Amino acid sequence: MAQPGRGGRLTPAPERLSLPAGGLRFDALAAGPEDGPLVLLLHGFPQSSHQWRNQLPVLAAAGFRAVAPDQRGYSPEARPEGVAAYHVDRLVEDVLALADALGAGPFHLVGHDWGAIVAWVAAARHGGRLRSLTAVSTPHPLAMAEALGSPTGDQARRSAYVNLFRLPKVPERLLLAGEGGGLRKLFWNTGYTDREAVEEYVRLLDGPAAVTAALNWYRAVDLGTLAGVGPVEVPTLYVWSTDDPALGREAAERTAAYVRGRYRFVELAGVSHWVPEDSPADLNVELLAHLGAAGA
Repeated sequence: MAQPGRGGRLTPAPERLSLPAGGLRFDALAAGPEDGPLVLLLHGFPQSSHQWRNQLPVLAAAGFRAVAPDQRGYSPEARPEGVAAYHVDRLVEDVLALADALGAGPFHLVGHDWGAIVAWVAAARHGGRLRSLTAVSTPHPLAMAEALGSPTGDQARRSAYVNLFRLPKVPERLLLAGEGGGLRKLFWNTGYTDREAVEEYVRLLDGPAAVTAALNWYRAVDLGTLAGVGPVEVPTLYVWSTDDPALGREAAERTAAYVRGRYRFVELAGVSHWVPEDSPADLNVELLAHLGAAGA
Protein backbone atom coordinates (compact mmCIF):
# COMPACT_ATOMS: atom_id res chain seq x y z
CA MET A 1 0.00 0.00 0.00
CA ALA A 2 1.27 3.47 -0.85
CA GLN A 3 1.42 6.30 1.66
CA PRO A 4 1.39 10.10 1.20
CA GLY A 5 4.77 11.62 0.47
CA ARG A 6 6.01 15.16 -0.09
CA GLY A 7 3.70 17.35 -2.10
CA GLY A 8 0.88 14.84 -1.78
CA ARG A 9 2.64 12.28 -3.98
CA LEU A 10 2.20 8.64 -3.07
CA THR A 11 5.33 6.87 -1.84
CA PRO A 12 5.32 3.06 -1.96
CA ALA A 13 5.37 1.53 1.51
CA PRO A 14 8.61 -0.33 2.32
CA GLU A 15 8.74 -4.01 1.46
CA ARG A 16 8.94 -6.48 4.33
CA LEU A 17 11.68 -9.05 3.90
CA SER A 18 12.72 -12.17 5.75
CA LEU A 19 16.43 -12.72 5.17
CA PRO A 20 18.32 -15.93 6.03
CA ALA A 21 21.83 -15.09 7.18
CA GLY A 22 24.36 -16.97 9.25
CA GLY A 23 21.88 -19.62 10.34
CA LEU A 24 19.40 -17.01 11.58
CA ARG A 25 16.51 -15.23 9.91
CA PHE A 26 16.20 -11.45 10.00
CA ASP A 27 13.12 -9.31 9.46
CA ALA A 28 13.85 -6.23 7.37
CA LEU A 29 12.30 -3.26 5.62
CA ALA A 30 13.45 -2.50 2.08
CA ALA A 31 12.83 0.09 -0.61
CA GLY A 32 14.22 0.90 -4.02
CA PRO A 33 15.17 -1.08 -7.12
CA GLU A 34 16.58 -4.53 -6.42
CA ASP A 35 19.49 -3.86 -8.78
CA GLY A 36 20.34 -0.53 -7.16
CA PRO A 37 23.50 -0.06 -5.07
CA LEU A 38 22.87 -1.53 -1.63
CA VAL A 39 22.61 0.73 1.42
CA LEU A 40 22.40 -1.34 4.61
CA LEU A 41 21.01 0.62 7.59
CA LEU A 42 21.66 -0.59 11.15
CA HIS A 43 19.40 0.61 13.97
CA GLY A 44 20.32 1.28 17.57
CA PHE A 45 19.01 0.46 21.05
CA PRO A 46 16.14 0.06 21.79
CA GLN A 47 14.77 0.51 18.28
CA SER A 48 14.32 -1.39 15.03
CA SER A 49 14.24 -0.94 11.28
CA HIS A 50 11.31 1.42 11.90
CA GLN A 51 13.77 4.15 12.87
CA TRP A 52 14.85 4.44 9.21
CA ARG A 53 11.31 5.08 7.88
CA ASN A 54 12.27 8.63 6.83
CA GLN A 55 15.41 7.52 5.00
CA LEU A 56 14.16 4.46 3.09
CA PRO A 57 11.91 6.27 0.58
CA VAL A 58 14.46 9.03 -0.01
CA LEU A 59 17.21 6.52 -0.75
CA ALA A 60 14.85 4.54 -2.97
CA ALA A 61 13.93 7.65 -4.95
CA ALA A 62 17.65 8.24 -5.54
CA GLY A 63 18.00 4.76 -7.05
CA PHE A 64 19.52 2.92 -4.10
CA ARG A 65 18.40 -0.43 -2.73
CA ALA A 66 17.91 0.52 0.92
CA VAL A 67 17.54 -2.34 3.42
CA ALA A 68 17.08 -1.91 7.16
CA PRO A 69 17.17 -5.17 9.15
CA ASP A 70 15.90 -5.77 12.64
CA GLN A 71 19.23 -6.85 14.04
CA ARG A 72 20.26 -9.82 16.17
CA GLY A 73 17.97 -10.08 19.18
CA TYR A 74 15.34 -7.79 17.68
CA SER A 75 14.18 -10.21 14.98
CA PRO A 76 12.31 -13.05 16.73
CA GLU A 77 14.03 -15.67 14.53
CA ALA A 78 17.46 -14.17 15.14
CA ARG A 79 17.42 -14.27 18.94
CA PRO A 80 19.98 -16.79 20.20
CA GLU A 81 20.35 -17.27 23.95
CA GLY A 82 23.36 -16.26 25.98
CA VAL A 83 25.43 -13.10 26.26
CA ALA A 84 28.27 -14.43 24.10
CA ALA A 85 25.94 -14.60 21.10
CA TYR A 86 25.84 -10.77 21.09
CA HIS A 87 29.56 -10.08 21.01
CA VAL A 88 30.44 -7.43 18.43
CA ASP A 89 32.19 -10.09 16.35
CA ARG A 90 28.85 -11.86 15.87
CA LEU A 91 27.11 -8.58 15.04
CA VAL A 92 29.66 -7.76 12.35
CA GLU A 93 29.32 -11.26 10.93
CA ASP A 94 25.58 -10.59 10.62
CA VAL A 95 26.25 -7.48 8.54
CA LEU A 96 28.39 -9.37 6.05
CA ALA A 97 25.99 -12.32 5.96
CA LEU A 98 23.05 -10.00 5.28
CA ALA A 99 24.93 -8.31 2.44
CA ASP A 100 25.69 -11.75 1.01
CA ALA A 101 22.04 -12.78 1.33
CA LEU A 102 21.11 -9.70 -0.66
CA GLY A 103 23.62 -10.60 -3.38
CA ALA A 104 25.60 -7.43 -2.84
CA GLY A 105 29.13 -6.66 -3.86
CA PRO A 106 30.61 -3.58 -2.20
CA PHE A 107 27.85 -1.77 -0.30
CA HIS A 108 27.19 1.39 1.68
CA LEU A 109 26.85 0.92 5.44
CA VAL A 110 24.90 3.28 7.71
CA GLY A 111 24.52 2.90 11.47
CA HIS A 112 23.02 4.82 14.37
CA ASP A 113 23.76 4.35 18.08
CA TRP A 114 24.71 0.67 18.59
CA GLY A 115 24.31 0.17 14.85
CA ALA A 116 27.07 2.73 14.38
CA ILE A 117 29.42 0.81 16.69
CA VAL A 118 28.87 -2.28 14.56
CA ALA A 119 29.37 -0.20 11.42
CA TRP A 120 32.67 1.30 12.67
CA VAL A 121 34.03 -2.17 13.48
CA ALA A 122 32.85 -3.60 10.16
CA ALA A 123 34.45 -0.72 8.26
CA ALA A 124 37.76 -1.03 10.12
CA ARG A 125 37.98 -4.80 9.62
CA HIS A 126 36.29 -5.27 6.26
CA GLY A 127 36.80 -2.00 4.42
CA GLY A 128 37.15 -3.86 1.15
CA ARG A 129 33.50 -4.85 1.36
CA LEU A 130 32.27 -1.27 1.71
CA ARG A 131 31.74 1.63 -0.63
CA SER A 132 31.22 4.02 2.26
CA LEU A 133 30.47 4.34 5.97
CA THR A 134 27.98 6.67 7.63
CA ALA A 135 28.01 6.76 11.43
CA VAL A 136 25.25 8.67 13.19
CA SER A 137 25.70 9.82 16.80
CA THR A 138 28.30 7.25 17.90
CA PRO A 139 32.01 8.08 17.48
CA HIS A 140 34.84 5.75 16.52
CA PRO A 141 35.41 3.28 19.41
CA LEU A 142 38.96 4.54 20.07
CA ALA A 143 37.78 8.15 20.19
CA MET A 144 35.12 7.04 22.65
CA ALA A 145 37.72 5.24 24.79
CA GLU A 146 39.88 8.36 24.90
CA ALA A 147 36.94 10.51 25.93
CA LEU A 148 35.91 8.02 28.63
CA GLY A 149 39.41 8.21 30.11
CA SER A 150 39.70 11.98 29.91
CA PRO A 151 40.06 13.58 33.36
CA THR A 152 38.58 16.84 32.16
CA GLY A 153 35.70 15.60 29.99
CA ASP A 154 32.16 14.53 30.78
CA GLN A 155 31.85 11.33 28.73
CA ALA A 156 32.25 9.02 31.74
CA ARG A 157 29.27 10.72 33.38
CA ARG A 158 27.25 10.56 30.18
CA SER A 159 27.96 6.83 29.83
CA ALA A 160 27.18 5.86 33.45
CA TYR A 161 23.93 4.20 32.35
CA VAL A 162 25.91 1.49 30.53
CA ASN A 163 26.91 -0.11 33.84
CA LEU A 164 23.23 -0.33 34.77
CA PHE A 165 22.36 -2.00 31.47
CA ARG A 166 25.11 -4.60 32.01
CA LEU A 167 23.64 -5.79 35.31
CA PRO A 168 21.71 -9.09 35.36
CA LYS A 169 17.91 -8.86 35.56
CA VAL A 170 17.71 -5.31 37.00
CA PRO A 171 17.42 -3.41 33.69
CA GLU A 172 14.80 -5.86 32.43
CA ARG A 173 12.65 -5.09 35.47
CA LEU A 174 13.10 -1.35 34.99
CA LEU A 175 12.37 -1.29 31.26
CA LEU A 176 9.40 -3.66 31.42
CA ALA A 177 7.83 -2.10 34.51
CA GLY A 178 4.29 -0.91 33.94
CA GLU A 179 3.86 -2.84 30.68
CA GLY A 180 6.77 -1.11 28.98
CA GLY A 181 6.51 2.14 30.91
CA GLY A 182 10.23 2.08 31.60
CA LEU A 183 10.98 1.90 27.89
CA ARG A 184 8.67 4.82 27.24
CA LYS A 185 10.42 6.91 29.88
CA LEU A 186 13.81 6.09 28.36
CA PHE A 187 12.68 7.68 25.10
CA TRP A 188 10.85 10.65 26.59
CA ASN A 189 13.69 11.51 29.00
CA THR A 190 16.21 11.67 26.15
CA GLY A 191 14.36 14.05 23.86
CA TYR A 192 12.33 11.61 21.78
CA THR A 193 8.94 13.08 20.86
CA ASP A 194 7.23 10.65 18.43
CA ARG A 195 4.87 8.77 20.73
CA GLU A 196 3.43 6.65 17.94
CA ALA A 197 6.91 5.37 17.10
CA VAL A 198 7.60 4.74 20.79
CA GLU A 199 4.63 2.40 20.86
CA GLU A 200 6.07 0.54 17.86
CA TYR A 201 9.34 0.00 19.72
CA VAL A 202 7.55 -1.04 22.92
CA ARG A 203 5.53 -3.53 20.88
CA LEU A 204 8.71 -4.99 19.40
CA LEU A 205 10.35 -5.45 22.81
CA ASP A 206 7.23 -7.03 24.20
CA GLY A 207 8.66 -9.39 26.78
CA PRO A 208 11.66 -10.48 28.84
CA ALA A 209 13.28 -12.53 26.05
CA ALA A 210 13.31 -9.62 23.61
CA VAL A 211 14.49 -7.07 26.18
CA THR A 212 17.21 -9.42 27.45
CA ALA A 213 18.47 -9.97 23.90
CA ALA A 214 18.66 -6.21 23.31
CA LEU A 215 20.46 -5.65 26.63
CA ASN A 216 22.89 -8.45 25.87
CA TRP A 217 24.54 -6.14 23.34
CA TYR A 218 25.73 -4.12 26.37
CA ARG A 219 26.57 -7.17 28.47
CA ALA A 220 28.72 -8.61 25.69
CA VAL A 221 30.86 -5.47 25.34
CA ASP A 222 34.50 -6.51 25.17
CA LEU A 223 36.71 -3.49 25.75
CA GLY A 224 39.75 -5.40 24.54
CA THR A 225 38.11 -6.06 21.18
CA LEU A 226 36.97 -2.46 20.79
CA ALA A 227 40.44 -1.20 21.75
CA GLY A 228 41.80 -3.21 18.83
CA VAL A 229 39.59 -1.51 16.26
CA GLY A 230 41.87 0.24 13.81
CA PRO A 231 41.43 3.31 11.63
CA VAL A 232 38.83 3.40 8.88
CA GLU A 233 39.97 3.96 5.31
CA VAL A 234 36.66 4.01 3.44
CA PRO A 235 34.90 7.33 2.71
CA THR A 236 33.21 8.25 5.98
CA LEU A 237 30.45 10.60 7.08
CA TYR A 238 29.98 11.15 10.81
CA VAL A 239 26.87 13.01 11.97
CA TRP A 240 26.71 14.16 15.59
CA SER A 241 24.14 16.32 17.38
CA THR A 242 24.72 18.85 20.14
CA ASP A 243 21.74 17.83 22.31
CA ASP A 244 22.73 14.17 22.57
CA PRO A 245 22.74 13.38 26.32
CA ALA A 246 24.78 10.19 25.90
CA LEU A 247 27.53 11.16 23.45
CA GLY A 248 29.49 14.33 23.99
CA ARG A 249 31.59 16.65 21.90
CA GLU A 250 35.00 15.39 22.99
CA ALA A 251 34.61 11.92 21.47
CA ALA A 252 32.91 13.37 18.42
CA GLU A 253 35.82 15.70 17.67
CA ARG A 254 38.45 13.03 18.38
CA THR A 255 36.94 10.73 15.74
CA ALA A 256 38.69 12.47 12.84
CA ALA A 257 42.02 11.02 14.03
CA TYR A 258 40.75 7.51 13.27
CA VAL A 259 39.59 8.00 9.69
CA ARG A 260 42.23 7.86 6.98
CA GLY A 261 39.85 7.98 4.05
CA ARG A 262 37.81 10.96 2.88
CA TYR A 263 36.03 12.28 5.97
CA ARG A 264 33.22 14.70 6.68
CA PHE A 265 32.02 15.63 10.17
CA VAL A 266 28.57 17.19 10.41
CA GLU A 267 27.32 18.81 13.62
CA LEU A 268 23.55 19.28 14.00
CA ALA A 269 22.73 22.01 16.51
CA GLY A 270 19.77 21.56 18.85
CA VAL A 271 19.08 17.97 17.74
CA SER A 272 18.63 15.08 20.17
CA HIS A 273 20.30 11.67 20.11
CA TRP A 274 17.56 10.34 17.82
CA VAL A 275 18.94 12.00 14.68
CA PRO A 276 17.28 9.90 11.93
CA GLU A 277 13.86 10.77 13.34
CA ASP A 278 14.52 14.13 15.03
CA SER A 279 16.22 15.70 12.00
CA PRO A 280 15.49 13.46 9.00
CA ALA A 281 15.68 16.17 6.35
CA ASP A 282 19.17 17.27 7.44
CA LEU A 283 20.41 13.71 7.68
CA ASN A 284 18.96 12.80 4.28
CA VAL A 285 20.69 15.72 2.57
CA GLU A 286 24.06 14.79 4.06
CA LEU A 287 23.56 11.09 3.43
CA LEU A 288 22.66 11.49 -0.24
CA ALA A 289 25.61 13.82 -0.84
CA HIS A 290 27.95 11.35 0.84
CA LEU A 291 26.67 8.32 -1.04
CA GLY A 292 26.81 10.19 -4.30
CA ALA A 293 30.42 11.24 -3.72
CA ALA A 294 31.38 7.67 -2.77
CA GLY A 295 30.04 6.40 -6.08
CA ALA A 296 27.70 3.56 -6.99
